[in-house]
Amino acid sequence: MSELRTDFGPSLKDYSRSDWIAEVTELVEDDGSLSRLGKRHMAIFTEHGKTLLVSFETLQGIQALSPKAHPMGWKMAETHNWSSLTLVSDGDTWFRNPAVYAYFDHMVDDGFFDEFDRVLFYGAGSCGYAAAAFSVVAPGARVVAIQPQATLSTEFAEWDQRFAEMRRTSFSDRYGYAPDMLQAAKRAHIIYDPSQMEDAMHAALFSGSNIIKTRLRYWGAALQTDFLDLGILYDLLEYANNDLLNRTRFADLARMRRLHMPYLKRLLARLDAEERDYLTQLLCHNVSARMRAPAFAARLAELRQEPA
Repeated sequence: MSELRTDFGPSLKDYSRSDWIAEVTELVEDDGSLSRLGKRHMAIFTEHGKTLLVSFETLQGIQALSPKAHPMGWKMAETHNWSSLTLVSDGDTWFRNPAVYAYFDHMVDDGFFDEFDRVLFYGAGSCGYAAAAFSVVAPGARVVAIQPQATLSTEFAEWDQRFAEMRRTSFSDRYGYAPDMLQAAKRAHIIYDPSQMEDAMHAALFSGSNIIKTRLRYWGAALQTDFLDLGILYDLLEYANNDLLNRTRFADLARMRRLHMPYLKRLLARLDAEERDYLTQLLCHNVSARMRAPAFAARLAELRQEPA
């Protein structure tokens, strides 16, 4: 294994697609590789330690969420000496492509995943679906899937109308139904907000003794973004890799949301929508006492002037 690198190169923000691919290819050539998988997918591998993080990301997500537009796995390689295999899609494809299937088939035939002591699959949304679905290639792997879809097949999920453009894409062939693909995983964490109806319905399709569901009420539709903003995502992955991610650990990490204004505003909006004035007063008093939060202070003043 190569030695741990402390810098994966310059920022790639605002690079065009072709320039980004060219620069990443050059950055990883000493200890890894970039493989093109058809027109809309690629696999980026960097070899370091005996833990492998297999992350699924979109090119647009990398550009938007990473300060340097680097794949998420590079952060864990830098800070924890993990190896990284990042599957990247251009847009949301759910990685439903024969070239991606063939790539994983080839890796299995070569015994690639057997070379690592631990393998952790990670993704969010459409990438969370892929993390669950492709984890079957590494029996005994750990999985963290944030707000994953179980499938977009109309046979199982015709109630999900969010992704009409995927209706003609097959989810019934290889690596298709994500809950079934998790049967070989050692432990799989499904993380979602139950107040997001479609996410909750997909989560209900995941079941088994190795499935651990974490419900985060009122967090909203962009959990991965919140976790990154709060600085807890990488700790979450480390805990999951070491089989330490349980309800208590997650509660400790999630306490950071008390300082996260987007979460607090969503909670306030929800309480207002439900006309729970007493709880709204408690929330506004707590937040305005701890933070500079003019909107919460103003709402508290309004509530105190209203008749009981």
